[in-house]
Amino acid sequence: MTPQPDTSTPTSTSKHRSTSSSGAAGGIGRRLAGHRLLWPTLILLALLLGNLAFHHDFFSVRVRDGHLYGSLIDILQFGAPLTLVALGMTLVIATRGIDLSVGSTVAIAGALACGHISTAAHPGSVATMLTAVALALGVALMLGLANGFLVSGLGVQPIVATLILMVAGRGVAQLITDGQIITVTSAPYKMIGGGYWLTFPFAVLLATALVALTAFVTRRSALGMLIESVGGNPAASRLVGIRAGGLLVLVYVFSALFAAVAGLMISSNVSSADGNNAGLWIELDAILAVVVGGTALTGGRFSFGGTVLGALIIQTLSTTVYTLGVPPETTLVFKAVVVIVVCLVQSPVFRAKVLRRRAATTDRSHTTAGAAPQQEVPA
Repeated sequence: MTPQPDTSTPTSTSKHRSTSSSGAAGGIGRRLAGHRLLWPTLILLALLLGNLAFHHDFFSVRVRDGHLYGSLIDILQFGAPLTLVALGMTLVIATRGIDLSVGSTVAIAGALACGHISTAAHPGSVATMLTAVALALGVALMLGLANGFLVSGLGVQPIVATLILMVAGRGVAQLITDGQIITVTSAPYKMIGGGYWLTFPFAVLLATALVALTAFVTRRSALGMLIESVGGNPAASRLVGIRAGGLLVLVYVFSALFAAVAGLMISSNVSSADGNNAGLWIELDAILAVVVGGTALTGGRFSFGGTVLGALIIQTLSTTVYTLGVPPETTLVFKAVVVIVVCLVQSPVFRAKVLRRRAATTDRSHTTAGAAPQQEVPA
C-alpha cells in the first residue's frame, strides 16, 4: 500500500502552534487575573509609585550607622504592629467573628510592660525586660480567654463580647498608667520596637517570624482547615465532630497575644506607654487590612499573604497622607475614600457590572455606526 503524502502545510502547523501557545498564555492570564493576591499587589504598587512621583528618592534605601534607612524601611517598621494585629484578626474573621478589643489590648500590654520597667530596681536589665514581656503576654492570654469564653461558652455575639473589652480595656489601661504617660529608659526593651538587628529593624524581623510561624502551623497541620470549616459551615463542621468551641477560644487567644506583641512594639518604639492613645482605632485598620487582603467577613477561607499586603497598603496610605501634605483634619476622610475605591476595584461584582456596561455601550456604538443609511424611495 502506497503511503499517503502529508497534506499538512507549514502554514497550518504554525497556525496550530500559535493557537496552542495563545491558548496557554490566555489560561495563565486568566489564572493570574483570578488570583486573590493580584489586586492587593497592584494597589500597593500603585501607591508606592504615586509616592515616587512626588518624591524621587522615595525608593532609596541608605545604610547609616550600620542600619537601613529609607521610606520603604519606615513603612515596614511602622507597619509591623498593624501586621500582627491584622494577623490575629484574620483568624477571628475566618470563624465569622470580629475582635474589637485589640486596640485596648495593645494599650494594656504597653502599660503593663512600661509600668513594670519604670518601678523595677534595674530597669535596664534583660531580666526586667523579659519579666515585663511575660507579664504583658500573660494578661493578654487571660483577655483572649475571656473573649473566647463569652463567644463560645456563653454564646454572646462576637461584636458585643469584644466591644465590652474595647470599652473597659481602655479604662483599665488608663488606670494602670494613672492617666499619665509612663516613660521608660531601657535599651533591651527599646530593641523590641525601635532596635535593629543585622541592619534590619527588629520589629520587622519579629513580625516576619511570627507570620511565617503562624502560616506554617495553620497550613502544615489540620488547624487551618478546621478554622475554615467552622467559619465556612458551622452546622456541617459540628455534624462531623469538630469541636468549634475550642477553636473559637484559640483564635481569640491568638488575636490577643498578637495584639499584645504589637503593643510592646509601639510602646518600645517611643519608650513610653499612653493608655489613652496607644493602639487607638488600630482595630479598624486591622479589619480594613484583612478585607483589602481578600478575606471575606462571612468567614471561611483566609489568606495571610493578603492580610500582610493589606496591612502594608494601609501603612503606605498613611505614609502617602503625610507625603502629599494632606491636612490632619481631613486625613480620615482621605483614607476612607481611598479604601472605598480599593474595595470597589477588588469587588468582582463591581468589575463585572462596569465591564458589562462598557460592553453594552460598545455594542450600541458599533450598531449605530454599522447601520446603513436609509434611501428615499421615489414616489
